[in-house]
Amino acid sequence: MTNTLKMSLAASAVLAMAAGAMSANAAAAEGKTEKCYGIALKGKNDCAAGPGTSCAGTSTINYQGNAWKHVKPGTCLKLGGTLTAHAGNAKPIPRKG
Repeated sequence: MTNTLKMSLAASAVLAMAAGAMSANAAAAEGKTEKCYGIALKGKNDCAAGPGTSCAGTSTINYQGNAWKHVKPGTCLKLGGTLTAHAGNAKPIPRKG
């Protein structure tokens, strides 16, 4: 593979990641999602998870209490998450109803 092709593929990957981040932020800004803490798996959180993390994919353990995922409004508590950051990393217990 040539260096030009490698650079082109790398640039495409960066642009794709940026587009994904922008669409998630746009949806959150429009009120189509809410932050749900304590439901993200290790490395699967959305951006700015709190101390010890810098952005998306930086949570260090499953269900990290200060790591969040965007979810549809009204679904966080049903998933067993919380609407505010919390200590600990207990596995969420989905709520019925």
